Amino acid sequence: MNNIITYTKPVSTFKIIFGAIVILFAFYIIFFESILFGCFMIGFAVYLASTTGSQYNMDNNTVRNIWSIFGIHFGKWKVGPNFEYISVFKGKQKQRVNSLGASTTFIDEIFLVNLFYDRNKHLTFYRTFEKEAAFKIAKHFQLVFNIDILDSTEREQKWLSY
Repeated sequence: MNNIITYTKPVSTFKIIFGAIVILFAFYIIFFESILFGCFMIGFAVYLASTTGSQYNMDNNTVRNIWSIFGIHFGKWKVGPNFEYISVFKGKQKQRVNSLGASTTFIDEIFLVNLFYDRNKHLTFYRTFEKEAAFKIAKHFQLVFNIDILDSTEREQKWLSY
């Protein structure tokens, strides 16, 4: 059995249930009403219930970015690098929303868990809005890879020892 570490961006239970209901209703629409509208509804439901993330296979040192829906993961495995350290980084995420000729931009604080290799290359393995969740994931990777954590959430970076 493979030892695979999987992290995905959380999807609310409401969105998953609503997505499943929309898919069921879409099949009804496809069989009794309109194939085109039913396919559109399936696409909407997949958008609602899907998420993105990353996986690491500890048995054969491979990684992949995944797209996941209802627990089924899609993505191509690549040979994993030799990770040197973990960084928890605080950044900003912008999201622009347009509606009826008006637009607004939302800016959220986000925490990234990056695994660094080859001195300055990195793989962003996890994104979250909660600092504690980011450090929990970083601690998990520290235990798996036996590497250090760099706290880059403040102006002055510091190495953490647990």
